[in-house]
Amino acid sequence: MKHSYFQVFDLSEEAPDKVLHRLYVNLERLKMEGDILAVQIWRTLRLIVAGGDGTASWLLGVVSDLKLSHPPPVATVPLGTGNNLPFSFGWGKKNPSTDQEAVKSFLGLVKHAKEIKIDSWHIILRMRVPKEGPCDPIAPLELPHSLHAFHRVSSDDSLNMEGYHTFRGGFWNYFSMGMDAEVSYAFHSERKRNPEKFKNQLTNQGTYAKLGLKQGWFCASLSQPSSRNLAQLAKVKVMKRPGSHWEELQIHHSIRSIVCLNLPSFSGGLNPWGMPGTRRAADREFTAPFVDDGLIEVVGFRDAWHGLVLLAPNGHGTRIAQAHRIRFEFHKGAADHTFMRVDGEPWKQPLPTDDDTVVVEISHLGQVAMLANEPCRSQSVNDPSLPSPAHDSHSDDKEDATEEDEDEFEDGRRKFGAADTFKLPDEIDIAHLS
Repeated sequence: MKHSYFQVFDLSEEAPDKVLHRLYVNLERLKMEGDILAVQIWRTLRLIVAGGDGTASWLLGVVSDLKLSHPPPVATVPLGTGNNLPFSFGWGKKNPSTDQEAVKSFLGLVKHAKEIKIDSWHIILRMRVPKEGPCDPIAPLELPHSLHAFHRVSSDDSLNMEGYHTFRGGFWNYFSMGMDAEVSYAFHSERKRNPEKFKNQLTNQGTYAKLGLKQGWFCASLSQPSSRNLAQLAKVKVMKRPGSHWEELQIHHSIRSIVCLNLPSFSGGLNPWGMPGTRRAADREFTAPFVDDGLIEVVGFRDAWHGLVLLAPNGHGTRIAQAHRIRFEFHKGAADHTFMRVDGEPWKQPLPTDDDTVVVEISHLGQVAMLANEPCRSQSVNDPSLPSPAHDSHSDDKEDATEEDEDEFEDGRRKFGAADTFKLPDEIDIAHLS
C-alpha cells in the first residue's frame, strides 16, 4: 500500500469515532485509486478493544452510530475488573499476558474467530427541570468515556424537550439499578481517590467484596431503609414482544437490586438468569438467555447473600421477566437519588423530589457483531445445534425484533449518541465508490 497508518490507538488520546472515521476515509480513497488490498481490508477488517466493559461498550456504541455499510466485528481483551463482555464470548476474564508470543497467539484466535450478532439496547431518562439542585449524573471517574454510557442530549437533538432534562445512552451487557450499582460506585470512587491501591485484578476484586460488606449489601434487609426497595422507588412496566401492550410487573418488596441482562455474564462471569426449566410453573414462560432474540432478561436480588446462589449449580436470581422494552416510572418523592450502572460504569443519579414524571426506558435498537472464541457462553437463537422447540419459539419474535414501535421517544431511539453517523468527505464522489 502507498499509505501506512498505525493499527493500535490509545483511546485516552483519541476517541474511537475519530479513529474509525479517519480509517474509513483512507480506505475509501485507496479503493478509488484501485488499491486491491484496501478492498480486502474493508471486507475483512476486525476490531480489537482492550479495556474494561465500559471501554468495550463505548466502541460498540460508536460502531452502531456510525451506520457503516459493512460494520466490522469486535473482539475484546479483558483488561478490566469484571470483564463480562470478553468472558461471554470466550476471551476469558483474567487480564492476559502481554509478551510477544501471547499477543501473536491472541491475534491468531481473533483471525479465526466466528462472528455472532448480539442485541443492542437504548436507554433514556427524562425528568422535569428541578426547582433547585442539579440532576446530571454524578460519575466517580474522570475518563473521557466515563459518562458516554449515559449523558445529556444536546439542545438540537430530537429527544430534547423544553422544561425537561433528557439523558440517553446504550448498553450491550447489562443495566442495573439499586444496591449493586451503589457498591460499584463506591469501588470506583475509592479507586479514583487511591489509584495506587488498584494495580491488579485480584486486589481489585477483594476490595470490591470489602466495600460490599461496608455498604451493607450482605445484610441489606437489616441495615438499609425500606425506601431502598425497588417496588417503593419505582413502578416497573414491560412490553414483552414488539407491538404488544405495556404490562406492570409486581416486584417483591424484598428486591433491592434489579438487573436488565443482555449477556449470560454479570459480576465477573456469573449468570443471574440461569437456564429456566419446566418443572416450576413460574419458569415455563421463560426461555434461555439468547443474545440475539430481541429480548432482555430482568432479574432481581434481595442482597449479596442472594447473589451467592449464582455460585451453586443451576443457581439464579429472581427471574422477573423477559421483555422487548422495559420502563421505570419513579414515584414522586420516594428518594432524592438512586444508583445506576451500565456495562461496568456506575453513577449516582439525583432525582427531583417534586417530579412525578421521572422515567427510565430501555428498548431494543438493532444489533452489533462480536467475535467469539471457544468456549463461547453466549447462545444465538439461530444456532442449529439448539433443540428445535427453543429455536422455533423465537422465530416470529426474531423477525420483528428490529421493528421500532410508535412512542414518545421514537425519533430519538435511532442512535445511542456515541458518534455522528459516518459521512464521506465532500471531495469523494459517492457514485464511484464500490
